Amino acid sequence: MNSREKGPMKRFGPGHGPGPGGRGPGMVAGVAEPRPLSKGWGRLIAFCGPYIPVIAIALACAAAGAFLTITGPERLSRITNLIASGLMGGMDLDAVSKTAWTLAAIYGASIALTYTQGFIMSTVTQNISKSLRSAISRKINRLPLSDFDAANTGDILSRVTNDVDTIGQSLNQSTGSLVASVTLLLGSVYMMLKTNAMMAAVAMGASLAGFIFMMLIVSRSRKYFSQQQKQLGAINGHVEEIYSGHNIVIAYNAAETERKKFRDINDKLYESAWKSQFMSGLLMPLMGFIGNIGYVAVCVVGAALAMDGRILFGDIVAFMIYVRLFSQPLSQSAQVAASLQSTNAASFRVFDFLDREDMPDESGKTARLETARGSVSFKNVRFGYVPDKVVIKDFTADVAAGQKVAIVGPTGAGKTTIVNLLMRFYDAQGGSIAIDGTPIDEMTRENVRSLFCMVLQDTWLFEGTIKENIIYSKEGVTDEAVVAACKAAGVHHFIKTLPDGYDTVLGDNANLSGGQKQLITIARAMIENAPMLILDEATSSVDTRTEALIQAAMDKLMEGRTSFVIAHRLSTIKNADLILVMNAGDIVESGKGRVLRRAVQQSIRPGFIMYEGGTKVPPSSFRRGQNPFVHI
Repeated sequence: MNSREKGPMKRFGPGHGPGPGGRGPGMVAGVAEPRPLSKGWGRLIAFCGPYIPVIAIALACAAAGAFLTITGPERLSRITNLIASGLMGGMDLDAVSKTAWTLAAIYGASIALTYTQGFIMSTVTQNISKSLRSAISRKINRLPLSDFDAANTGDILSRVTNDVDTIGQSLNQSTGSLVASVTLLLGSVYMMLKTNAMMAAVAMGASLAGFIFMMLIVSRSRKYFSQQQKQLGAINGHVEEIYSGHNIVIAYNAAETERKKFRDINDKLYESAWKSQFMSGLLMPLMGFIGNIGYVAVCVVGAALAMDGRILFGDIVAFMIYVRLFSQPLSQSAQVAASLQSTNAASFRVFDFLDREDMPDESGKTARLETARGSVSFKNVRFGYVPDKVVIKDFTADVAAGQKVAIVGPTGAGKTTIVNLLMRFYDAQGGSIAIDGTPIDEMTRENVRSLFCMVLQDTWLFEGTIKENIIYSKEGVTDEAVVAACKAAGVHHFIKTLPDGYDTVLGDNANLSGGQKQLITIARAMIENAPMLILDEATSSVDTRTEALIQAAMDKLMEGRTSFVIAHRLSTIKNADLILVMNAGDIVESGKGRVLRRAVQQSIRPGFIMYEGGTKVPPSSFRRGQNPFVHI
């Protein structure tokens, strides 16, 4: 089956998809063209709206804790002056003790406020991260499947994990630090100016020179943080794709090729991550160096002023602490700025995904079928995955209730696309499809899909037990019904040989072959018990003997149900009530007998004839007049 037909039912590599041809307008590997990163923080703040009051309380605690820290040096200066004066005469121990206890209470209250701020922000940020992941999960279910045709699965996973984690960590660590840093910065400036303007000018001049240099580094590192988030998504996508298709990579000796691709992506990630981290890593040593220069300047100027009697020794001690409180916010703000750059880039990627257009709202649709007799009508259906490439041109067919319809044709003819339209995975761009006379575009997608059970060529089993996979998304199924379905599918005996039977966890105690996985998906379709059935090369992964058993089970399953069978094997379609031969998006023939012969001829290599059972033999192998085809 052609990947152009598979639509959402097949996993694709980065930048590739089915009919849409991988990349649509304005898309690069499934990611919308970038908008200014400044919108990232704006959208994040809007998303955090319900938590703003709580965040405000946390930030107020951070500011109050920082304010109390600022008041500490003044009392420390007082203690120093009391001790210094006591060396010359009697020391006022009561005043020293009182000031010391006051200082301890101030620092204790500051610690309590900082702890409160940390507790609140940790709780809030985890709730925000949870809400973002939930929003992405809901968004995935609302997106049209065409979005996934061009999307890189790993890139989407990176947005759910890496980007959301980056946002959560930044909100938890950076916002409180930013408020505390601003409070310390402004407060220390005020206290230094209040204490001595000359020493304040010396201390701030040295620190501000370093701050300006630091901001130049931050501005240059912005693009590298953005590239780092992008390359994280790319490497996640590559690893997810190669791991999922590991057998194919090994079978085609493509390991070295894929390793080269991985090295290329990894080198780009290394380059962007190294540059961003190196530049952000320069900030702390730089600010430490500038802070040390400030200490030296304060000591020299302070000593000169103290010798002139213009300041006290305690003021110099306080100034030393103020310089640290002044330079510390500058260095912290550099780290915060680097973190905010990552958060900005991560926010943009998350909200870029959340901003994608949803499927049209169907809450106003009233047409509904609780069950269906199964008559299906296609009238002049037209469809293309992209506007300039029509896949289905003018498809018209009427299927009576209970009929078994075989859809055959060469690869790329549009067989699976018809099924995708019937299931409303995509909406037709022209014409109409009706079930029991009700147009499916007047019904909700959920209602349409509830009328079908499907068995696809690609088997999809989920983490869990065999029983959970068989009754997937269906409630109230008894064990007896599960066993009956598995017996009909011919997989009951195998399941009973497993250590835990139906409670065996897939991937743990069960190593299933491709055919056994297919049998389980067939049993799942039997449990669904929908009025209509879709089989997409359902027996392609089983051997001839198992195929015969499955075919018998399928014949029983299809009794009284309208069935659409996409197949190439003669044995799969020989009992069909109607055969539709497709080519280039149109029905070129329909009927039985003669149509079957032509359909099979289109599905094999020229010069060969397919005998019943799927054996290809040259025409010369048959005696004159012998007909290798089975007539219906």
